[in-house]
Amino acid sequence: MQKTFIKYAVMIITSAIFLILFINFLFSRRTLETQQFNTFHAKIEQVIHTLESNRMELELVRKNLDEDYLIRAKAATYVMDRQAEVVTDVSMMQYLAELLNVDELHVIDENGIIVSSSVRQYVGFDMTIHEQTKPFLDLLESGDKEAYLIQEPQPNAAEGNIMQYVGVPRRSQKGVVQVGFVPERQLEAQSRNTYDYIFSRFPTDVEEELFVVDLATGEVLGHSDNIEQKFVEDCYQMDQLLDCTEGAFKLGKDGKRMYIVSRNYGDALICAALPSRILYQKLMENTFHTFFYLLFIEAAVILLLYYLVKWKVINGIHRIIDRLSAITDGNLDTIVEVGGNREFEELSGGINAMVKSIINISDRISAIIDMSGIPLAAFEYGNENEHVFATSGIGKLLEIPTDRVTELCRNAESFDRYICWVTRKPVEGEEDVYQLNDTKYVRIHMSESQEGKLGVITDVTADIMEKMRMRYENTHDALTRLYKYRHFQQLAQDILQNMPEGKVCAVVMLDLDYFKGINDTFGHDVGDRYLQSFAAVMNTMPQEHYLTARRSGDEFCMMIYDCDDRADIVRHLEDFYTALGRNQIALSDTETRIISASAGFSWTADSSEEISVLLSHADEALYEIKKATKGTYGEY
Repeated sequence: MQKTFIKYAVMIITSAIFLILFINFLFSRRTLETQQFNTFHAKIEQVIHTLESNRMELELVRKNLDEDYLIRAKAATYVMDRQAEVVTDVSMMQYLAELLNVDELHVIDENGIIVSSSVRQYVGFDMTIHEQTKPFLDLLESGDKEAYLIQEPQPNAAEGNIMQYVGVPRRSQKGVVQVGFVPERQLEAQSRNTYDYIFSRFPTDVEEELFVVDLATGEVLGHSDNIEQKFVEDCYQMDQLLDCTEGAFKLGKDGKRMYIVSRNYGDALICAALPSRILYQKLMENTFHTFFYLLFIEAAVILLLYYLVKWKVINGIHRIIDRLSAITDGNLDTIVEVGGNREFEELSGGINAMVKSIINISDRISAIIDMSGIPLAAFEYGNENEHVFATSGIGKLLEIPTDRVTELCRNAESFDRYICWVTRKPVEGEEDVYQLNDTKYVRIHMSESQEGKLGVITDVTADIMEKMRMRYENTHDALTRLYKYRHFQQLAQDILQNMPEGKVCAVVMLDLDYFKGINDTFGHDVGDRYLQSFAAVMNTMPQEHYLTARRSGDEFCMMIYDCDDRADIVRHLEDFYTALGRNQIALSDTETRIISASAGFSWTADSSEEISVLLSHADEALYEIKKATKGTYGEY
């Protein structure tokens, strides 16, 4: 790039020297007018460029602030949803507003009323009565929890102060959280985009004028010398200025002959003017001095360009590119330090400030999450970045040491593999819930886009353990730890309906013999141990063939399934009674007894039969056995 630039620079400058000398000799006046036209054209271009740059800066300021304000509004919603007491206390609302660095913080209920605010006098304000506040009511009806509204800066409804408001819907209940900011940066950026402001800081030559005229009204929108808002009739008028796009001489103020260049810019006409006397004076001076200076200037410019391009531009650009590549890859610890000129130093400082701002935002969000006391962490990584952005609590939630977290966050691919490993086996019946170990469950909610992946991790161990405990208590008998009868019926019906062709199953109703006498003689504690001992024998039966439950009192039931025929069922029953006969229970210090139980069973090979019918038949068989004998079983 350097050699090519210098080569073309030498060619252009040398050609320009000979061209200037030739034109200066033959067409000196025209040359000077052309030079002046180019000067004016460049200045007008600079004015337009400044206007466009200021406009882009204003848009960028608005965009960056809008994103920042939206993050703060969502952070406020997050805290309120998890710490409801914040909404009930003005002082806590003020503290949260100060923590989030916002000027105002409001909570709007489902009726459009401000029910809580960091500004005490705003509490009770009706959002439905003013055009400035009405748009936020649409968030109440949208039903989209990800919706938001960012208003342009404007006078607020309550006091007429210039404010910018951002609103997001609450997640825990119907309502809107609104944050407000004094838009100082936007107003400052807007003030820099006026013609008077630009002209006041724009350098002009002696008696040179820069001004802008409204194409529709002829009104002067801005002037470098602050002249009156309308030209007098003998001064250049709109139809005259429109003829100056290629440069022309017109009569200006006080009858001065002026050289004017104009250019349309939107609904305005930007003009530059210089008295012809000054122009001809320059012609005479340039004619005498141009020849003597051109050769010297050429040599000096080439040497200067060589130095500037090599040492002040090319090397600095390469260093900045290298640092930006490292930052783009996620290495936010990289510091850009490129000296040599003020622009590079400002650019380096701006990049470092931007990276620091990103880090500070992440740190502030982590601090807010830590202060909330909620076990939550977040992470983000791009498809092409090596680094992973993660909040500080991720190691504690995933139960991995700090050095391991640091190692994973340095490589997005390794982090992604680890997350895939954690999420390989979701907890059945739960959404986005995964088991880390025997005592730890987490919910990992992820969203993926073209830019990368974003995830939130929360600790749901207490919820899952409570659900498991409640599920167990709802399905198991507290004394025997066998299935409850109702749950047994559901499981048995499922087994029956899914019974393979060619297999048979049976349901067995059991009743303990002489149990009332044991209770009356030895007490209920011994009776409970008697029941538990019987249940323990039932639990020793192989689970691939037995489903066991307590019906009520001393009544039990079981299902014998996955059998080949009736003889197979009887063999399983014999196995059960054999195991029961080997089990003795001590009723007192001097007496032990083998548990005696009577049973009736009903079997089927039809998977379409109802389990309730089989249970009824087995109950009838048990009744017949109890009448005839004890301690054995019979078939329906």
